[in-house]
Amino acid sequence: MIFSCFLLSLSLYLRALSEHMEILKKRQPSEGKLTWSELQKMKYTWTVAQELMRFIPPVFGGFREALKDTSFGGYDIPKGWKVFWASSPTHMDKDFFADLDEFDPSRFQNPSKPIPPFSYIPFGAGAHMCIGNEFARVETLTIVHNMIMNFEWSEVNPDEMITCQPMPYPSMGLPIRIKERITSE
Repeated sequence: MIFSCFLLSLSLYLRALSEHMEILKKRQPSEGKLTWSELQKMKYTWTVAQELMRFIPPVFGGFREALKDTSFGGYDIPKGWKVFWASSPTHMDKDFFADLDEFDPSRFQNPSKPIPPFSYIPFGAGAHMCIGNEFARVETLTIVHNMIMNFEWSEVNPDEMITCQPMPYPSMGLPIRIKERITSE
C-alpha cells in the first residue's frame, strides 16, 4: 500500500526520490548496499509511510480483556468481558489530526501539537505493542528505496475506486505498470 500514496501525488514521489538520490550521492564508493545510517536519513519517506498508516492502519484492531469493571462512552463493561479496540477511529479523529481527509505527511514531521498517547497506534501500544514495529520500518524503507531508485511505475486504472472491506482498499487491487529505471553510470 505504500506505493499507492506515491501514486496519489507526483510531488510526494519527487520529494521522496530527491531524498533517496541525496542519500546515494553521499554514499562512499566502498559501500555497495543500503546501510543503517542511510535508513536513518529517510525522514521524509518515513513520514509518508506514517501518514499512510494513519489512513490505512496495518492492523484493524484486536481483542483485550477488561481487567476490572469499568465504564466507557456511557457503557458499563464488566471485568472479564472481551473488548475490541480499533485503530482507525482514533487515526481519523479531528481532535487528534487536523484535515482528516488530506494526505499530509508533514503532520508527522513537526506537529503543531503533540499526538496524544494511544491515538496513533498502527502497531498497537503499551505492553501489547508489536515487537516487529522497528523491523517493519526498516523493511518499508528498504523496499521503498529500491522501488524508487530502480523502477518507474504508473497506475493501470487512475480512476480506481477505494472500497472498504472493512479497511480502505483499492477496488481492483491497485495494479501498476512498472519498468526498470535507466540510470546513467
